Amino acid sequence: MITLISNIKELIQVEDSPKKMVSGKEMKTLPTIKNAFLLIENDIIKDFGNMKDFNNISVDNVVDASGRTVLPTWCDSHTHIVYAGNREQEFIDRINGLSYAEIAYNGGGILNSAKKLQTISEDNLYKQSAKRIEEIMQLGTGAVEIKSGYGLTKDAELKMLRVIKKLNNNYPITIKATFLGAHALPFEFKNNKSGYLDFVINEILPVVAKENLAEFIDVFCETGYFSVEDTERLLKAGEKFGLIPKIHVNQFTTIGGVQIGVKYNALSVDHLEEMRAEDIEVLKSSNTMPVALPSCSYFLGIPYTPARKIIDAGLPLALATDYNPGSTPSGNMNFVVSTACIKMKLTPEEAINAATINGAYAMGLEKTHGSICRGKKANFILTKKIPSYGFIPYSFGNHQINQVYIEGVKI
Repeated sequence: MITLISNIKELIQVEDSPKKMVSGKEMKTLPTIKNAFLLIENDIIKDFGNMKDFNNISVDNVVDASGRTVLPTWCDSHTHIVYAGNREQEFIDRINGLSYAEIAYNGGGILNSAKKLQTISEDNLYKQSAKRIEEIMQLGTGAVEIKSGYGLTKDAELKMLRVIKKLNNNYPITIKATFLGAHALPFEFKNNKSGYLDFVINEILPVVAKENLAEFIDVFCETGYFSVEDTERLLKAGEKFGLIPKIHVNQFTTIGGVQIGVKYNALSVDHLEEMRAEDIEVLKSSNTMPVALPSCSYFLGIPYTPARKIIDAGLPLALATDYNPGSTPSGNMNFVVSTACIKMKLTPEEAINAATINGAYAMGLEKTHGSICRGKKANFILTKKIPSYGFIPYSFGNHQINQVYIEGVKI
């Protein structure tokens, strides 16, 4: 099946050979072709270029994109989409003055979600999560990472990871799985954190590895949750099973999580709402991707990741949603891109780079996703008729998507 997308007003994020990522001043550059074509063969990008250079060949389908822009689908590298129920009561509690920490102390937060997830059937968990997958695909996401961490028992954590695996098998979107057993301390281990870490390492981790249920390992490295020493212990254990670190760091406090992530070659360090000069400095000597989650800052009313300091220091940056029931009940990457521009002062070029090619890198997908490149997956967004790609973040709250194609198929 060969499909031609013709007369594209502007084809965004084009490259002749795949880049790993873009960093620093490079992020202000977004390669494009005006009056372009895009040729798709089955699920792969076969060719692209200016319409005047298109050689007439036999195709099975032609889509006239006159007046419309084409860009790669979003790559959302940090989510918790597999969860049970919701936590709207905590949303109301925050309006009434309770903090995130106070809600957690009173039995809310992650433990609230864990209680719901432990009792739901795997089939119902799958059905709830599948609706969210379908929703984010319609919103232009073509690759997504999903974490466990709302189980906090062996059976529930494995249930989450098996649902993630089933979603990946049943939908065209590429899904990467992360084992986040150390998301919070279960109530029964409230005064025995070392015992819980033993349980995660000795009872759950070997099954995750044996059944090939995750590619990454994550830890909530944060005051009141897991220390730098706890994090190191878990990353060492994951390393023995070939799991690549992707860790939550610097959401509320800076305790050295970035440094431990770099030490263990973490693919990404995520959140980073609080950053010190030494955190930025250590990232300069690494291949670790900083990931910002602006929807979380918006929803919780906490500081935004200092994106300008990170990029101006010559570093890369990725953007992700953090889609979860407590702090970011939204998987809308269009809103993330807008918020990054409005609140974090990224240019549209920087935000689109962060949400595509750099997001792909943060999932280990830079060779197949995140740009318009021959041989990569045919994952792209066909916009409505817009004046320029700058209109995408400008029109916050109103996505500018006309059609989404994932692996060459219109969603």
